[in-house]
Amino acid sequence: MAAIVLVHGAWQGAWCWSRVVHQLGERGMRTLVIELPGHGDDPGPLGDLHGDAMLVRQVLDGIDEPVVLAGHAYGGAVITEAGDHPAVRELVYIAGFVLDAGESCVSATAKLSDAARISWEGQHTLAEGFVTGPKRTITLDPMVAGARLYNDCDASTIAWAVAHLGPQRLDNLRGVPGAIAWRSKPSVYVVCADDLAVHPDLERAFAGRCTSSVEWPTSHSPFLSRPDLVAGLLGELATAAA
Repeated sequence: MAAIVLVHGAWQGAWCWSRVVHQLGERGMRTLVIELPGHGDDPGPLGDLHGDAMLVRQVLDGIDEPVVLAGHAYGGAVITEAGDHPAVRELVYIAGFVLDAGESCVSATAKLSDAARISWEGQHTLAEGFVTGPKRTITLDPMVAGARLYNDCDASTIAWAVAHLGPQRLDNLRGVPGAIAWRSKPSVYVVCADDLAVHPDLERAFAGRCTSSVEWPTSHSPFLSRPDLVAGLLGELATAAA
């Protein structure tokens, strides 16, 4: 059986995968969850994109099995750089940023949005909840975070998740990956059709860069609202990768 390695997105931590890890454990899957520097239970300082990718590569160095490497949102940028590791057999982008050479999350969003004529005009966005903090960090207003990240979750899940969110360096979203793993590794993209944080049409544009794609009727956070879908997909890919 292949191992499954999970990389969380901005503001979140390893905690966000807990329901998926539980379901994968019931399927007998080996799962490792990355805690990016300064997030969740990691007491260290926040890192940049390259530091985040380096941490993922260090974890991959210790795995003997083939790996299915999954990244959510900003975690997609991380696995784009880290995923050229020889252990990786498949990349999975869940509402993730599939960056090409010279692109950052910010520049790729602008370029693809312009090409596809994507507009948030008249709609609320996650950026409305940005609260500037020290050392060029941003936290999220709890009300905006709940509405934009977890719009298909129940009230208790939203309260739990929002309470766990931490600061994020926006400079990470301007980082350019040093390797483009999806150009040499098979990749699957998950479009979250009811996403209110990353535009679904932007996700569809990113999906065009991947080997294949699926579309789910979920919010930005299917690992909380539909962990069965996430675990099912990752389990199938891990079985095939072995």
